[in-house]
Amino acid sequence: MTSSFFTEASRRYTQSNAQTLSWMLDRPRLRGAFLNTKLNPLTLADYTTADGWRGPEHIYGWIQGRGLEALATHARAFATHSPELAARLHNAAADLYTALDSLRTEDGHAYFCYDAQMQPIRFVGDVPLAQDRPADIFTYSDIFVAKGLVAAAAAHAPDQLSRHVAQLETIIAAIEDGRFQMDEKLPLNAATLVSEPADFGPRMIMLSAGGLLRRVGMAERTGFADRFIAHVIDQHFDPGTGLLRNVPGQDACNVGHGIEFVGFALDHLGADADPALLRTLQTILVSSFFRGFAGPGIRLVVSAATGAPVSPYCPWWSLPETIRSAALCYERSGDPAVLSVWRAADQAFFERYWRPEASIAYQCLTDAGPIDYVPATPDLDPGYHTGLSLLAAIEVVARLPDTFAAGAD
Repeated sequence: MTSSFFTEASRRYTQSNAQTLSWMLDRPRLRGAFLNTKLNPLTLADYTTADGWRGPEHIYGWIQGRGLEALATHARAFATHSPELAARLHNAAADLYTALDSLRTEDGHAYFCYDAQMQPIRFVGDVPLAQDRPADIFTYSDIFVAKGLVAAAAAHAPDQLSRHVAQLETIIAAIEDGRFQMDEKLPLNAATLVSEPADFGPRMIMLSAGGLLRRVGMAERTGFADRFIAHVIDQHFDPGTGLLRNVPGQDACNVGHGIEFVGFALDHLGADADPALLRTLQTILVSSFFRGFAGPGIRLVVSAATGAPVSPYCPWWSLPETIRSAALCYERSGDPAVLSVWRAADQAFFERYWRPEASIAYQCLTDAGPIDYVPATPDLDPGYHTGLSLLAAIEVVARLPDTFAAGAD
């Protein structure tokens, strides 16, 4: 017997994803192929040219790469449940795949932001400047676009899949030999690169490619994921608090990133995973959640020294990422403590962040309520953080043994 919590959660996740994806597909494309999620989450007004860097003249590589992965993945997921939606997703993914593949082919890179002429730019205040284009430095935009192209190539250009996987491996090498720059709002150059801290973010984000490669039939290319998991735990795990420090020896802990790391690790690891490693991952999940869950959601930064939140901001994305990580962890352990994390994140997200009338979420809350806070890109989530996280939980519910499901009631 499937528990009422899991039945209702799976139904709600499916409905929410379908609504958001349909909303996104109904919106006019940018330059014919690019996704348009340029909406103010507070007022629900479309951004316009008057909004400058938030407006429709600017294409964000981060968002388009994430969106392509979401389109391709959800097209497969909805193939049986909603063939019409699946077909729309498939067609949109084909167009975006062609556009992003062509864009990256220009110099082997993807960029954070493009101007009206599709040239890479960065902003100093509201002033756009041409972005540097070094051949040998890679970024998060490179990761997101490469992952999107891999996900889409499996369906739209299988003969090109190996080419896109090779690009992923080029970025993996850059992470491991110190040629990866995290801050894309600064010039991409050696001086910026050497000044950056040894944050676990690049390995965490690239770790998500492990599960992706397995799903497209290339599990033999995922050895990097085991190295990345081992590196992050060895260098960043603080046994005293159960948290991942952003930088070894420093106090700040982005607990949302720690939770996201757990989900990507569990998505990659097979049934023969080391039980000690699984216990460590569960510790990171539970500790990160309960130390960060203060106020309306999960605080952006927690102190390793005190365990107390030190940021007023509670972004939306860490809650669906918690749902994914807790679902994958509960599937392994059946531990009630993990289920309590899942339930709490589910309740907080859908009661405080989700806007059913608009099929989107508030992007950030503080104790005072929703706030206009844009730490990365102004475009709304294109089914990536929220959609792919909820989809993973839907798939877990379908796989749960009856004993685990019954334990939720």
